[in-house]
This record gives sequence, structure tokens and C-alpha cells, in this order.
Amino acid sequence: MTTIAVHLVVTDPDAAATWYSTVLGARETHRIPLPGGRPLTVELTVGATVLAVAAEWPGRGMRTPAALGGTPAAFHLPVPDVDAAWDRAITAGATPFEAPHDAFWGDRTAQFLDPSGHRWAINQHVRDVPADEVAQHVAAMFA
Repeated sequence: MTTIAVHLVVTDPDAAATWYSTVLGARETHRIPLPGGRPLTVELTVGATVLAVAAEWPGRGMRTPAALGGTPAAFHLPVPDVDAAWDRAITAGATPFEAPHDAFWGDRTAQFLDPSGHRWAINQHVRDVPADEVAQHVAAMFA
């Protein structure tokens, strides 16, 4: 397990596991079934990160970001090709949050919401940017 493993509440663990596999390249490593066969939890890995998904359980306070009206967090994932990853996500039903663009810190980046409302930022490093250039850009943004 990584230092921090992520446990996401999703609408449907089976569908989420398939979605994360198709879009993010996740690989299923384990599942805990409920009586009747539905999964309680599906454990995946994305790179070296453990990503567990489980269905909503409102009585225990487990709700999806979509059910709560949004999320303040974003998961950042390095990818080899932001535009290809973006196209896969949008084709698979993601909601656009921020279209692909070249960011001032040197990454090509984009953000989308997965079907349960979790926000994902995908990043592809394209150039090294000196710290003073980044600082100048940030200063101009907040001037």
C-alpha cells in the first residue's frame, strides 16, 4: 500500500472500477463482495497508488461528491498524453472542468469530473520553468 491510499465513494463500484480502468489505466487487485455478489469495495491500483471504490452508504455519511454538490479536492495524475487522456475521459462520460491547455508552470493540464463527481487533474510535463518566471506569473495573476 502507498503511504496514503485513496478510498472513493462512488455511485456503482463495478461501473467505477471499469471506468477507472478504461480512463486512468487502473488495475483491479482485490474486491470484497456483499451477500448477493455486489461489491462492498473494489481495490484498484493506478501506478503505485491504491484506489479503493465503494458505493454510497448515506446512513454512515458516505456520499459521492455529486450527491453533496461538488468536491473541494482534485486528484492529480501524471499522464504521457493529456489530450488523449482527456478524450478517453470525455468519451467515457466525464464532465469537463478545465479543457486541456499549457499551464504557466510547465505542464499541459486538464481537469474533469468522473461520473461520481470526483475531480481529476491530468498533467503532462512539457517544459521546465524557472522559479522566478513562475513567481512573476503568480504575482501578475494576483496583482
